[in-house]
Amino acid sequence: MSALPEENDLPAAVLWDMDGTLVDTEPYWIEAEHEIVAEHGGVWTEEHAHALVGNPLIISAEYIRAHGGVDLPPEEIVDRLLERVVAAVRRRVPWRPGARELLDELTGDGVPCALVTMSWTPLADAVLEQLPPGTFEVVVTGDQVLHGKPHPEPYLAAAELLGVRPEDCLAIEDSPTGVESASAAGVPVVAVPAVVPVPPGPGHLVVPTLEGRGAAELYASALAHVVANPLT
Repeated sequence: MSALPEENDLPAAVLWDMDGTLVDTEPYWIEAEHEIVAEHGGVWTEEHAHALVGNPLIISAEYIRAHGGVDLPPEEIVDRLLERVVAAVRRRVPWRPGARELLDELTGDGVPCALVTMSWTPLADAVLEQLPPGTFEVVVTGDQVLHGKPHPEPYLAAAELLGVRPEDCLAIEDSPTGVESASAAGVPVVAVPAVVPVPPGPGHLVVPTLEGRGAAELYASALAHVVANPLT
C-alpha cells in the first residue's frame, strides 16, 4: 500500500463505476426489469432487483430468467434491458450528486479517469456522449472482460490500460459487488451507497455523498482509512 499522501496529493488515476455512482441509472434498470418480467407473466420484487445491483449483465439476465419467469436466452434479456435503459439515458442523464463536479475537478487537474462498468458498451457510450470528449481516457465495460465484478479483472484492466499501479489509484463505487472488485485489485475505494447499502469495512471508506468533496481530501481520507483498516 502506498504511503499516506500529503495534503494536496492526488491519485495517479480515478477509476469510476458508472451505474449508481456516476449516474443514477439504477432506477432505470429496475423499471426495465419490472417491465420485462411483467410482459412474461412473472412477478418481480424490489428484493430481486436489489440482488442484481453491481452484477455483470449476463449474470443478472440469468437471475431474471430463473426468478422472473422470462423464458428467453440470457443474451436476449440483456439486449431488451439495454434497449430500455439506453433510451431512458438518452432522454435524461441523471447525474449523481457531486459526481460531475468531482469529475470536472479531476479533469482540470490532469488526473486521468477510467470508467469501469458492468454495463455494456451501448449504455456506456450513451453516457459518454453527454460528457466532453476525452473525459475518460479508458473505458472498461462488462462486455469487454472475461470476469466481471466482483472479480478484480475490470479494475486491473483499467489500471493496466492507464499505465498506473492499482494501489496508486482511487476507485469510486456504490455497491458491495463493485467494492469487492476494486479492493481485490488492490485499489483504495470510496463507496457512495445509492440503491443498496455498503457496510463499513476494511479496504474501503463509506461516504454519504460526493457533494462538497474535493479530490485531494477524498483521496487522503480513503487512503488513511485503508491504511488503518487493511484487508486481511
